[in-house]
Amino acid sequence: MGIAARLEKIRKELPSGVELILVSKTKSPEEILEAYDAGQRIFGESKVQELLPKTEKLPKDIQWHMVGHLQSNKVKYIVPFISLIHSVDSAKLLKVINKEGRKNNRTIPCLLQMHIADESSKFGMDHDELCQLLDSDTFKEMHHVEIRGLMGMATFTSDTEKVKAEFRQLRTSFDYIKQNQFSDQTSFREISMGMSDDYNIAIGQGSTMVRIGSAIFGER
Repeated sequence: MGIAARLEKIRKELPSGVELILVSKTKSPEEILEAYDAGQRIFGESKVQELLPKTEKLPKDIQWHMVGHLQSNKVKYIVPFISLIHSVDSAKLLKVINKEGRKNNRTIPCLLQMHIADESSKFGMDHDELCQLLDSDTFKEMHHVEIRGLMGMATFTSDTEKVKAEFRQLRTSFDYIKQNQFSDQTSFREISMGMSDDYNIAIGQGSTMVRIGSAIFGER
């Protein structure tokens, strides 16, 4: 089964209201074009240095999402064109994105990354840190970022109950923040959770965006 066939199979599985972010890190422009020709327009990349050459070579109507850990010193390179940053894992990073957004006269759509996994190698804030950031005067003065929702990565494990509980935790935080900080803003609506191994569990817990790569492109 080729890229287009696998893409179509997963598209048919996804309920309405769940967006597919096709993770194209390590994939060649040719492979990405195969998915593009099959109708996919949203692609997720993890590294700025890999993303930039692809934007030069590939069609201009692609919506690029940053799904990997983003270093503050790389923000300026993607702010002119990025459609959504999923991985805002600190107040410091959000401040830099806001500053670069102001320079580019753009409001940058962002998701705040929450740490829900056991692994310390995964990035993100806990529930209290998220609330502190959103309640802060500093955040209230950021006019060049728009918080669209939350993102999280579950522990890499075969224990599906554990994964489900972690996704449920993200959903609970989303509901709390929606009610307390964004009750009057329809733009705060996205929960980006679920990858190739666990997207079905994530959808069951309320995901609105799944980040799938290997299940469509094949293993590296």
